[in-house]
Amino acid sequence: MPEPVENVFSSNTGDICYFEWGQAGSGLSILLLHATGFHARCWDRVVSAFPEGAHVIAVDQLGHGRSAKPEKLESWNQIAGATTELVDSLGVGFDIGVGHSMGAHCLVQSAVARPDSFEKLVLIDPVIMERAVYQNPPDYSLSENMTRKRRNNWASVDEMFKRFKDRHPYRLWDMTVLRNYCEYGLLADGEGGFVLACPPEVEGAVYGTSGALDPWPLIEQINQPVSVLRAPKLDLKEGFDFASSPTPDHLADAFANGSDIYVPELTHFMPMQDPERIANLIIGR
Repeated sequence: MPEPVENVFSSNTGDICYFEWGQAGSGLSILLLHATGFHARCWDRVVSAFPEGAHVIAVDQLGHGRSAKPEKLESWNQIAGATTELVDSLGVGFDIGVGHSMGAHCLVQSAVARPDSFEKLVLIDPVIMERAVYQNPPDYSLSENMTRKRRNNWASVDEMFKRFKDRHPYRLWDMTVLRNYCEYGLLADGEGGFVLACPPEVEGAVYGTSGALDPWPLIEQINQPVSVLRAPKLDLKEGFDFASSPTPDHLADAFANGSDIYVPELTHFMPMQDPERIANLIIGR
C-alpha cells in the first residue's frame, strides 16, 4: 500500500490525528484502534497485508501519537468518546472495526454508541477482564508506576530501536513493526532530541484507569458478529509481563454473535509479532 494521508479532526477533547489509506467505497472499509502506549502507525504492516483497494483508517487515540494529550484521564470513555466523534465526522460505514488491547475496549464503546457504523468487530486480546474485576477493581499501581518510569528522552529513532530490539517483548516483534513503533512513537522536543509521543504520565494514567468503566453491560448490547482473538495467559511465578493475555477465555460467549480464536503461539502483542497472519484473521481468511 502507498503512504497514508495524515488528517486531524477536532473533537470536544482535543485534536485527534488519524491516517487514511485508500478511499471509502473502493473496497473493504476497516477502522483500526491501537493499544495503550502505541499509535496508529504500528498497524502499517497489518495494513500492507490487507486486500488491494482496502480503505483503512488508523487512529492515534486521545493521549497517543500526534493526538491531544488530556490533562486528566478518569476513564477510558474519554478516549472512546473522541474516537466516536471521529467516526461520526467520517460518515463511513465500516465493514470491520478492529481494536487491540485497550483499543478493543474502546471499540466496544463506539460500537454501542454507533451500532450502524460497524458491520463486524474484531477484538484482538482485549483488556476486558472478568466481570468481578469491575465490581471491586484491584490496585493497578504496579503497571501504572512501571509505565510512568519509562525513559522519555531519546537522541534518535535509531537509539530507541537499538535499545529495544533485543529486549522482551520487543525482540518477539516483526522488526519492521518495531522500527515503525520507534519512528512514529517519538516527537521532536525542540532541542534536537525526541520525547515519547505517548508521555509516560499519560500511559500511566491509562493503565491506572483500566478498571474504571465496566464494559460488560455494553457487551450485552452488541449484535454484530464479533471475533475475539486471544493469546495465552502466561504462567507467571512473580512480577508482571505485558505480553500475557488479559482476556477471559469465555469472553466471546458473552456476545450475541461471538466467536473465539485462540492463538497460543503468539502473545498479547500479536499484531506486532505476525502482522500478516493477524491481517488475514481480521478479514476472515
